[in-house]
Amino acid sequence: FVGLTIVPFIIAIPMLFTDIAQFNDPQINWVGFHNFKAIFVDRGVQADYVPALRRTLTFVALNYTTVYIFGLSLALLMYEVGFRGGFFTVVYLPLMVSGLAVGYMAVMLFSQETGTANQLLMELNLIKKGIDIYSPGGTMFLLPLLVGWRYAGYNMAIFLSGLLSIPEETIESAVVDGASYLQRLTRIYFPQMWPSFILATTMCLIGSFAVFDELVALGALYVNPEANLLSTLFFIYGFQVERLGQGMTMAVETFLPLVFLGAALQRLQRRLQY
Repeated sequence: FVGLTIVPFIIAIPMLFTDIAQFNDPQINWVGFHNFKAIFVDRGVQADYVPALRRTLTFVALNYTTVYIFGLSLALLMYEVGFRGGFFTVVYLPLMVSGLAVGYMAVMLFSQETGTANQLLMELNLIKKGIDIYSPGGTMFLLPLLVGWRYAGYNMAIFLSGLLSIPEETIESAVVDGASYLQRLTRIYFPQMWPSFILATTMCLIGSFAVFDELVALGALYVNPEANLLSTLFFIYGFQVERLGQGMTMAVETFLPLVFLGAALQRLQRRLQY
């Protein structure tokens, strides 16, 4: 971690204050805090950053709901029905597949003209026109489902660990007292799962801002601007339009608030846990 993350980050700090275009740039000039101020004063940078930020925050919110739709639901199912090795493996399997491959699978399924899923839905008369995965609505609807499905097993494991930490005597007493399943969820399960909820929230934030491979498969770098989130925008600035210094600076400015938010969530988790 130190050699591959901390040391490169420290080495890159001076580049934030230069106009470096690419790593092998022969002429680098010192520009001070110009890169840091560009988000606030440069309309060209704002025209790229603000829409990407808006799309990213929308994706974070939608992706967060899939954490509970997929992860929590599967964890409760596993907890109530019992562990099944084969089921757990099937749910966890998508995480073993690369994000790029998963993204291309989604394109093959939901290509407007030839997508297999679109053809099936139209044959069943569930939709009249194929879903266009490259449209604004199609991208923002399918991308969270895609990422949520891929990380369903990971989130399920987080919630399942919280469920397994609940004393069985507490649950048995509630059943004897006549508590319904909904009452057990809201008054026994969830109050004792707060550390798991906070951990899932933290990992969702990290994963949502770091998603990249799926976006490349959806055409974020070339044909689909709706899939261009902050992660791909930083890549474009660094490796396509040759504004590496500006791209690195925008990444740092986005990263710092997330560090403070993550630290606050971790502190809250420890307080609730101990």
